[in-house]
Amino acid sequence: MAVTVNLVHEGVGNELRRGPFGVEGDGDRLGTIDWHGAAEFAVTPRRHTLILRSGRYTSRSVALDAPDGEVISLRGHGAMVLPRWLASA
Repeated sequence: MAVTVNLVHEGVGNELRRGPFGVEGDGDRLGTIDWHGAAEFAVTPRRHTLILRSGRYTSRSVALDAPDGEVISLRGHGAMVLPRWLASA
């Protein structure tokens, strides 16, 4: 039986990248997710590492345990320019 991973990309303010992101699980491409979009992926039941990529931008890796028959929901946002710029000023 497969495990379902629900992924939501939310963003506010000035993000560095607003286009679609590629979703990778354990180095394999699972699909894409649009800005302010949602996506659903089926994975095998075991420990996985998810990463979002778009050009030179790469998210931190997220490790998750996927028990058989479960639904895992993740929510993330893109990098924001303004808070980092203000913190560095």
